[in-house]
Amino acid sequence: MPKERLFQLLREITEERIPFNQLIGIKIETLDLDSLGIRFEMRSELIGNFMRGNLHGGVISSVLDVTGGMVAWTGIMKKMEGQSFEEIAQRFAKIGTIDLRVDYLRPGLGNYFIATGTILRSGNKVSVTRMELHNDSNTLIAVGTGSYLVG
Repeated sequence: MPKERLFQLLREITEERIPFNQLIGIKIETLDLDSLGIRFEMRSELIGNFMRGNLHGGVISSVLDVTGGMVAWTGIMKKMEGQSFEEIAQRFAKIGTIDLRVDYLRPGLGNYFIATGTILRSGNKVSVTRMELHNDSNTLIAVGTGSYLVG
């Protein structure tokens, strides 16, 4: 299966098949083997501090976790290039978060937010990723490091 079809499937799963991602409003802006960008709009349902009107910390950590998982998935796609869709889908079904660390650097204020991620290490069993969340002014709101079971 061509990687474009796999990317389309990953986009569909992330945006349409996971109800929690729909609740947050996650949309994939950039998706290829080397970069990933997830965007979501600020809405009143996502506020954690009603006095400031900033994002709830759980929303921040959830978006960083989704980003890390997707980055881990693209790492698997790189390693499995040329293998069948069934083999790749089997590996995808095994992905799960082992550990997630989030550093909240600033209040989550903005009209929209973009999360990006990179792979620090992609092994046969575990991938380690680094994620960032910026607001619409490109201010760094939070960073995260995640470990994901991939095999």
